[in-house]
Amino acid sequence: MDGNNSSGGGCPFMHGSNTSSGSTVTKWWPNALNLEILHQHGARTNPMNANFDYREAVKGLDYDALKADLTALMTDEQPWWPADWGHYGGLMIRMAWHAAGSYREADGRGGGSTGNQRFAPLNSWPDNASLDKARRLLWPIKKKYGNALSWADLMLLAGNVAYESMGLETFGFGFGREDIWAPETDIYWGAEKEWLAPSENRYEDLEDTSTLENPLAAAHMGLIYVNPEGVNGNPDPARTALHIRETFGRMAMNDEETVALTAGGHTVGKAHGNSKPSGIGKEPEAAGIEEQGLGWMDKNSDGTASGAFTSGIEGAWTSEPTKFDMGYFEMLFGHEWELTKSPAGAHQWKPVEISEENMPADATDLDAVRMPLMTDADMAMKVDPIYREICEKFMADEAYFRDTFARAWFKLTHRDMGPKVRYVGPEVPKEDLIWQDPIAPGNSDYDVATVKTKIASAGLSDAEMITTAWDSARTFRGSDKRGGANGARIRLSPQRDWEANEPSRLAKVLGVLEPIASETGASIADVIVLAGNVGIENAAKAAGVEVDVPFAPGRGDATQEQTDVASFGLLEPFADGFRNWQKKDYAVSPEEMMLDRAQLLGLTAQEMTVLLGGMRVLGTNFDGSKHGVFTDREGALTTDFFVNLTDMAYTWHPASKSTYELRDRTTGEVKWTATRADLVFGSNSILRAYAEVYAQDDNTAKFVSDFVAAWTKVMTADRFDLQA
Repeated sequence: MDGNNSSGGGCPFMHGSNTSSGSTVTKWWPNALNLEILHQHGARTNPMNANFDYREAVKGLDYDALKADLTALMTDEQPWWPADWGHYGGLMIRMAWHAAGSYREADGRGGGSTGNQRFAPLNSWPDNASLDKARRLLWPIKKKYGNALSWADLMLLAGNVAYESMGLETFGFGFGREDIWAPETDIYWGAEKEWLAPSENRYEDLEDTSTLENPLAAAHMGLIYVNPEGVNGNPDPARTALHIRETFGRMAMNDEETVALTAGGHTVGKAHGNSKPSGIGKEPEAAGIEEQGLGWMDKNSDGTASGAFTSGIEGAWTSEPTKFDMGYFEMLFGHEWELTKSPAGAHQWKPVEISEENMPADATDLDAVRMPLMTDADMAMKVDPIYREICEKFMADEAYFRDTFARAWFKLTHRDMGPKVRYVGPEVPKEDLIWQDPIAPGNSDYDVATVKTKIASAGLSDAEMITTAWDSARTFRGSDKRGGANGARIRLSPQRDWEANEPSRLAKVLGVLEPIASETGASIADVIVLAGNVGIENAAKAAGVEVDVPFAPGRGDATQEQTDVASFGLLEPFADGFRNWQKKDYAVSPEEMMLDRAQLLGLTAQEMTVLLGGMRVLGTNFDGSKHGVFTDREGALTTDFFVNLTDMAYTWHPASKSTYELRDRTTGEVKWTATRADLVFGSNSILRAYAEVYAQDDNTAKFVSDFVAAWTKVMTADRFDLQA
């Protein structure tokens, strides 16, 4: 009997076996390939019924009643969390801003479209302090409207309504964001082990802001953008401006949008630093169970709005912080500023001279006035010559500023939703915006069989057709719903010139397929996908299996004018495990980059496995490479990749830094060559289990069926018209 038995006075349960990371596989074997990013957000975590369709449910929402309730909430002050000047607008805007502002353009991850701010780590980021209170204030409304209103939609709509209640005419709003029910473990927020660690941890050179580690967009762990006190907390507006430009740029905002968002965000509300940080309790994920999910409880606070602590900086930016007006510009440019410190000890700026009539009222005692503030980020708007010029343009034309801000706010809160076809509700703007990746409507009224016949007799190889279809579709990112085969942007700049797309081969294939599209009335996008399907059907037949690959016509062809070249440049693949290619050696392993691509495509581990094994035997490797082509029947859709990978007749030996040889165990003859992206399907226990399924003698037909299903999933990932 060991000491853990109850009879021995110890606890009879195995501590940490299910609820902590202390005994996990990755704790014991940290170098093991972690497939968790392919397993999350499925039926295991979702409490809704399998047939529940949020996008349909939200169409039945009483939008007018919802907005009326939100408008009333803004001034319905609750004693447990007092509102600044009796108005929750500033808090709701900050919540919506920080939900949306975690988006980064490099990989499309983050953002507000999943309701991820409810979960760690975002719910406990230092920059999100007290936003837990905003969500609790919203709970009665979420409770009332139930399943027809996601948290993701509600949090962002609350920001919109807050601005409207303060005098801004917003650009519009689209519903349709579906909640997740567990943390997004696929998002890399940085390698730091402490909050607000020095910026040097994520820049190669702090003076060269472009060296900020990709795909990160924020300057510190736990912040949305930059440190409001200055770079590493050292005030220097000119230097801060450079970091603002980099971080906002990585979040898809240009200079004008950056200035508009900064000014429009600080036109309302206030910062909170009127208490000592030593009295602040732990963040929600670390707080005691009695706090019931709330965090940052302040034992030193006097219980008033003006006595709260959030960021440590203190004060309002304008004279009337519950009105959307030009007050930010009037305050910033109407005074000279000097460095000071907040009551909490944070660096901030105050006017050198200001009359009481131009000072904002105390957030609690409206008869008292308080000193306004500017952060180092605000001073950057005045000091940086580019930002200053934009500010002056806005000051000369209030209508232009209001419109620019409204559009930038709309972009901020909708950037990760994908194309406009995914928006739901009565306030969806009619105007097409280039960042929505517009696509001309597609034609579905043509004879698919005729197109297939023309493709089959056009003289292209199956591998050429399959490869081109794959390259067109693989750009899809489930993170922000960008990319994919719809639009056929593979024929436009910048995609047509990407190394990963083998431009000469691509030009040859497009030269054959484009005339077929013109002759038949089909879109080029449809013909590219249909050609890939024809190639797969031929390859399956060569393996002895007859199959019809599903196809839904109706894709459109985007124009070059509808394509934001710079933005689409960020979708360029630098590795594709499915085609056994990477541009160069990276610090990240080939198999990890393959997982990342699979997750963005929305694939499960099983779907990733069957697709890769099929692509290998189809001969679709980049530049005709033979790595991983474990078959003597290249071009036939066989299970040979899995059969030979799992065959103990071979041994495996490193041949170079990134390649391996499979040798006959008896003769030592080199039979096959491979990369890590091939051999991981034999070395990883989970992936090997899937590989063994497809290596079985009785699963040839299953393999083809599963491959076709996974292929079709990739080809239609961006067909939101079929998913609505």
